[in-house]
Amino acid sequence: MGDKAHARTGAAAGTPAAGHHPRALRNVALVGHSGSGKTTLVEALAQTAGALGRPGRVEDGTTVSDHEEIEHRQNRSVQLSLVPVDWGGHRINLLDTPGYADFVGEVRAGLRAADAALFVVSAAQEPEAVAATTRALWEECAAVAMPRALVITHLDTARTPFDAMTRICGELFGGGDPDAVLPLYLPVLGPEAADGHAPLTGLTGLLTERVLDYSGGERVELPASGDEQAPLAEARARLIEGIIAESEDETLMDRYLGGGTIDTGTLITDLERAVARGSFHPVLAAAPAAEGARQGIGTVELLDLITGGFPTPLEHPLPAVTTPDGSPLPALDGDPEGPLVAEVVKTSSDPYVGRLSLVRVFSGTLRPDDTVHVHGHGLDSPAHEDRADHETRTRVGALTSPFGKQQRPLDACVAGDLACVARLETAETGDTLSGTGHPLLLEPWTTPAPLLPLAVQAHSKADEDKLSHSLARLVAEDPAMRLEQNPETGQLVLWCLGEAHLDVALDRLRDHYGVQVDTVPHRVALRETFAGPATGRGRHVKQSGGHGQYAVCEIDVEPLPAGSGVAFVDRVVGGAVPRPFIASVEKGVRAQAARGVAAGHPLVDIRVTLRDGKAHSVDSSDAAFQTAGALALREAAAEAHVQFLEPVAEVGVLVPDAYVGPVMSDLSGRRGRVTGTEQSGSGRTLVRADVPELEIGRYAVDLRALTHGTGRFDRSYARHEPMPPQLADRVHAPQG
Repeated sequence: MGDKAHARTGAAAGTPAAGHHPRALRNVALVGHSGSGKTTLVEALAQTAGALGRPGRVEDGTTVSDHEEIEHRQNRSVQLSLVPVDWGGHRINLLDTPGYADFVGEVRAGLRAADAALFVVSAAQEPEAVAATTRALWEECAAVAMPRALVITHLDTARTPFDAMTRICGELFGGGDPDAVLPLYLPVLGPEAADGHAPLTGLTGLLTERVLDYSGGERVELPASGDEQAPLAEARARLIEGIIAESEDETLMDRYLGGGTIDTGTLITDLERAVARGSFHPVLAAAPAAEGARQGIGTVELLDLITGGFPTPLEHPLPAVTTPDGSPLPALDGDPEGPLVAEVVKTSSDPYVGRLSLVRVFSGTLRPDDTVHVHGHGLDSPAHEDRADHETRTRVGALTSPFGKQQRPLDACVAGDLACVARLETAETGDTLSGTGHPLLLEPWTTPAPLLPLAVQAHSKADEDKLSHSLARLVAEDPAMRLEQNPETGQLVLWCLGEAHLDVALDRLRDHYGVQVDTVPHRVALRETFAGPATGRGRHVKQSGGHGQYAVCEIDVEPLPAGSGVAFVDRVVGGAVPRPFIASVEKGVRAQAARGVAAGHPLVDIRVTLRDGKAHSVDSSDAAFQTAGALALREAAAEAHVQFLEPVAEVGVLVPDAYVGPVMSDLSGRRGRVTGTEQSGSGRTLVRADVPELEIGRYAVDLRALTHGTGRFDRSYARHEPMPPQLADRVHAPQG
């Protein structure tokens, strides 16, 4: 930090360090709203660490974000990428996560692989945007006591000054204690340009009271001038008080309040401990390197904070582990010599290498050509409810460390480190890799439920042959995506998190798998029922020479309570319908009910009573009575009023209090019935409602627009209810 020597030398770009002990490893996820500058910051850190020859470029000319990253057509990062750099004898694995809400599944994967999080906040965006996309992730990190720090970017085009932005971050992320979120440095701004913006030229260290001047293209340390002393003293005093409040040395506060001097080294040591515990969250400022400069502003300070203040893999609690049958086991300790336990945190496809699995090793050491036990899908998500567990053994391929489009070979990956593994064909995201002699299973991590449906069909016969396999691979790679073959509508439905997520899925199908699909309107699984009792007579008599067909049956149909299905009752007397053919009538009735009697939707919640019929000693058959049973049900439907039933979902919408009114009004406009509200944390309300599924097909998109990205919701099927008569004309399916 501020008192440390900064004559650091990063590893050469082509010589990644291998076999680091966990004490020398740092795994850091960069998290933040879209456009906050995370990828630019990663490139600046890599340049400062000596891994880049010029900003954003490795020696092959590609950017550090090229590996495993698809750029959305709006130039948005959509996948997790790993950039390892070396700094001061430490290996830092920088996990660059997407900022757009549609790709929060990738963020969850990055947090699973990390031991600390660096939240990147742009001063050029409205504070509401910061709150909308980062608060939920901040709270997730807080729930597991993950250490966090904040970096404020874009100060040269800031809408919000640094001090105001720091205050906002304290209010948003301090958990009721704004003094837990304080700056370590104050920015130094140059002269204002014609557009009114001033460039960031340096930083002033609050603990060292030294200015780090970058205005000349090199980092120069200078004493603070007299003009800077007043604001510096106030911010410094608040920082020292915040550090002392978190110190394990209870005598420091008394000494400080008594006017005593506290050594800067002691303050920095206590600061680093508080950061590692996750109880104090420092704020820094950063900017990429100017043209011709070797270092970005604030990047040295960030790298020092990461290596000095963030925990090692040995210090951060590891996921719980069980046997494959669920029996709990002692906690992992991250020992490289311990039993092998690793996890696939991301799966991707490379057109030349094939499947690549990004693996975090939690215990033991993973080596090329090892045979490992693969278990699970391992993810706790509604997207994975229909995926069967699997266990297999497989041989590990080559281990590599990614950087840009390069894959640098590794001899081993020790506990706490990350590596890409080639051709783990049987492993999916979330699967646990362990030793074959002692199989283990890691506690699953949670991915968000995909709630935006897209119905697809193959564009051509050639696409149809590849579609099923390609979709299965696509879903295996993305844990926030779900594939459904709806048995009632017959549609193939891809469930995603939002429109951008859908667009990327279609792009991947086309570009990576060579499959062209057509999108079709998503159909909701409606049903039919009888609104009142009816009778029907089915007569199937044909004589065209030779063996004829003869079957007559008479039925009564009456409605049943919701959820009753189709009941069949035999009331035939006197053998009017021979016993073997009664089952045939039932089979025909049930087959017709499955096809529907009005608009091709399944017929449910009825009782069909067979009361009479006729048979022929020669021409009657199983097939004839099946046909007669179907005809009788259709005739009864023509006599009665057939009512459409629509599915209703139980919806829970979590929004800031300011949006409760608009959300409830919007739900009412969707024919929803609000069933209750309850407070959920500070300043947020959970609104519960029953809403017809016909009205919430695009609710994932609409809610985001209504609440400026701050709202979240979940849904689950509740029941089918009668559809209002005025909406019956929305049903256009042909009669079955």
